[in-house]
Amino acid sequence: MASVSHRSWRPPTALLLPGALAAAAALLPLGYLLLRALEADWGTLADLILRPRNLVLLGNTLALTAGVLAVDTAIAVPLAWLLSRTELAARKWLTVLALLPLAVPGYVMATALLGLGGQHGVLARTLGVQIARPSGYWGALACIALYTFPYVFLNTRTALLGMDANLEEAARSLGCTPREAVRRAVLPQLRPALLASWLVVGLYTLGDFGAVSLMRYETYSYAIYLQYAGAFDRTYAAWLALLLLGLALVLILIQGGLLRGRSFHRTGPGSTRHSAHVPLGRWRFAAWGYLALVYGLSLALPIGTLAYWLLQRPLAPQTGRLLESASGALSVALPAAAAAALLAVPLAYLVSRKPGRATGVLEGAAYMGYATPPFAFGLGWVFFGLRGLPWFYQTLPLLVIALALHFLALAVGPVRSALAQAPPRLEEAARALGYGPVRAFARATLPLIVRGTVAGAALVFLLAMKELPITFLLSPPGFSTLATQVFSYTSEALFAQAAPFALAIVALSVPFVGLLLRREVAR
Repeated sequence: MASVSHRSWRPPTALLLPGALAAAAALLPLGYLLLRALEADWGTLADLILRPRNLVLLGNTLALTAGVLAVDTAIAVPLAWLLSRTELAARKWLTVLALLPLAVPGYVMATALLGLGGQHGVLARTLGVQIARPSGYWGALACIALYTFPYVFLNTRTALLGMDANLEEAARSLGCTPREAVRRAVLPQLRPALLASWLVVGLYTLGDFGAVSLMRYETYSYAIYLQYAGAFDRTYAAWLALLLLGLALVLILIQGGLLRGRSFHRTGPGSTRHSAHVPLGRWRFAAWGYLALVYGLSLALPIGTLAYWLLQRPLAPQTGRLLESASGALSVALPAAAAAALLAVPLAYLVSRKPGRATGVLEGAAYMGYATPPFAFGLGWVFFGLRGLPWFYQTLPLLVIALALHFLALAVGPVRSALAQAPPRLEEAARALGYGPVRAFARATLPLIVRGTVAGAALVFLLAMKELPITFLLSPPGFSTLATQVFSYTSEALFAQAAPFALAIVALSVPFVGLLLRREVAR
């Protein structure tokens, strides 16, 4: 029987077709968004684009993004150094605590912070201390930064653990002081980790809707919501969404440009040697104080505030609504996760097995769906539903499809990593034994990527459970999830009613954080 050469490999149509359809569907709402934005005549378009308010929104959005990145870096880099380079006790469990804030989304953090202050807030009720409720720029900054700093911490810690100690020692041997050695040898090696995490945090901040709207801080996302919810000017809303998308693309291009042409790996012989742990000495108490401050603000404060409000009224009257909202969230998140996993397998397979311009376009389309800020992505689906398939608009299947395509890139990553460890020759051997392309893939490759597929599906499931903007825009009438209930109650300052739903989101998010912790606790 003739063998199948790797050069003559052709992707099975059964995998090529769904991969191409997934990529096209991810870009579909953006096309409809552009069509809606270009509906107006040139005079109106010029007025929409050149409105002075756009500059205000741009300034606010950029200021919030820059502020979040600065605060996240200030929190995460010292935290990563303490938990990777020092002799602090219980570093593994402290790492667990550093990642748990990912279970407290920005809008849940906003609920907790708003419920803390004010005339009838937690501090006024318990300690007799009345503080103003946070709002505006600083309120939004606190909510988003206290939720997103673990992304920067995780990447920075991983980079510090994998860094070669010989680089720092070489700098010291050349006459650098310890501070200069860190600046000239250590910090440059952190650049890829920092840029990657800054991109994730920056994209999240650009697209955040829950925290900025609850804090009444006008960014592009909040302005899109006001235009859409008030039905004032849908064409203007489309242009705001495109401007927001443009900002996201600029962020991606800047990140790629800063890394292009740079090398961060070893060039000499020898094995990598890890740095010895640094004794803190008299700085030990200051380090523990810093840890207590970070964990207190990011974990104890929001969970304690929500727990207080939970105890202020009987839970029984809300049990039915709580179960209904949890069921609604599950009815969307489960099929969205399954759909994303099913679409991710052929897409990752094509990109991994047949890299090239065509498959690169497919992969880029999938990542474009995730890079598009949620409100812009959801608004594109609104225009598509209203114009292309009006009978499909505001239905559960449309919401599921939109969530699956938005998070598709996150499902592709684990599948692609698993495929990188699956030898292509196994599939070639199956073809040589007479199996067709699909059966060869099912028998030889699919069993090896099951774990990666499940991990991607789990990630999509738990992110879909917490998603607010897309759910808000595309939900059927009367449909509610935990996220929409938290937003609705908090908007009306009903913190006791919002608390059970917010705590339910935190409880359901902890397993997602567990996916990160399984690997990190072992290091």
